[in-house]
Amino acid sequence: MSASLAGRAEWLENSDLQRLLSILSESGEEARVAGGAVRNALLGEPVSDVDIATTTVPEVTIRRARQAGFKTVPTGIEHGTVTVIASGRPYEVTTLRADVETDGRRARVVFGSDWKADAERRDFTINALYARADGTIVDLVGGMKDIENRRLRFIGDAEMRIREDYLRILRFFRFFAWYGSGRPDAEGLKACARLKDGLAHLSAERVWAETKKLLRARDPSRSLLWMRQASVLTAVLPESEKWGIDAIHGLVAAERDLGWAVDPLVRLEAIVPPDAVRMRALAKRLKLSRAESTRLANWACAMPPRPDLTEGACAAMLYRGDVPASEDRLRLALSGARTRALTDDKALIEAGGYSRLLSCVGKWKRPVFPLSGDDLLALGVPRGKILGDLLLRLENEWIDSGFSLSREELVERARASLLK
Repeated sequence: MSASLAGRAEWLENSDLQRLLSILSESGEEARVAGGAVRNALLGEPVSDVDIATTTVPEVTIRRARQAGFKTVPTGIEHGTVTVIASGRPYEVTTLRADVETDGRRARVVFGSDWKADAERRDFTINALYARADGTIVDLVGGMKDIENRRLRFIGDAEMRIREDYLRILRFFRFFAWYGSGRPDAEGLKACARLKDGLAHLSAERVWAETKKLLRARDPSRSLLWMRQASVLTAVLPESEKWGIDAIHGLVAAERDLGWAVDPLVRLEAIVPPDAVRMRALAKRLKLSRAESTRLANWACAMPPRPDLTEGACAAMLYRGDVPASEDRLRLALSGARTRALTDDKALIEAGGYSRLLSCVGKWKRPVFPLSGDDLLALGVPRGKILGDLLLRLENEWIDSGFSLSREELVERARASLLK
């Protein structure tokens, strides 16, 4: 593998980036692109963010960037990070540093100019590569060989790296899911298993954010399997322990074959039980967003769909229930049936039914109930429970008619009920 990104990374040719690297490398200082952008470019993966490491201290970084006409934001200045915005694009610029004290969650750092020390404080070898402005790769920890072999390996002693920040346990499995092949590095896996209790020191927000990133990988199933083997998955998602993760394989296959977008919430639902009480507890423990919590709870409460539902019954189910929850249920049911269909002809028929129902969901538009409480009040129906019960009964009759009853027909039914 060539030790240069020249001609292989279009983003490296960006004039703003080249200007920024140039001004930060004046007067004996030096700046290089660092971390994920270099890793992804070498692996042929998309690059979204470009981070820069520099020997300039934050105050100098800010002064030089502003003199060049760039906007700066002190996003993490106590840790040496300044965000430089050029033509609307942000670049995180961080001064070289070394950890002098860690507690498993955060570190106290000192700034420096030692590139090797900066590389050795990072988590994995593939994340500790640098690229100079001309594309030359600087590898101080053996990351290039690991890139070639798609091997994820902690820098130095795995336990020491993890004790510096226990989130690195989850990052180990996340990066393995995205970039690893074969079996995980044995030393790293053993260290994660030994230190898994350290995850309890982390904030729920950090744990869920990292778990979501793992679930977004093209195929997280191998990584989830190794997490389970190391008892790390149980530490993060105890709900999965007795439920199992086998369904994730079929879901990933269905996503690939049917063109479904990767959805971390559906993948989570594939490995936890549809138990509303436990899902609410999970959402509270990991501090899921309001939208995520609601979706997870609604999925758990939704009735399991039958593959032989008629289109009319499906429409009624969608009207009475929660559409995203029904769609999630159907996707999981279809992916499970597709897996069983490899050896079971009955499951093949079920898969066809679920596929038909998913198509109905995709085309469904919520109809508007044409009757209102005012219509009933105009007929002399008194306010209160009588009105509410009658309106609900008429709405159910409208649903059962396939949403075909008109307002006039519903008014006539209401009038007839008053005469009884």
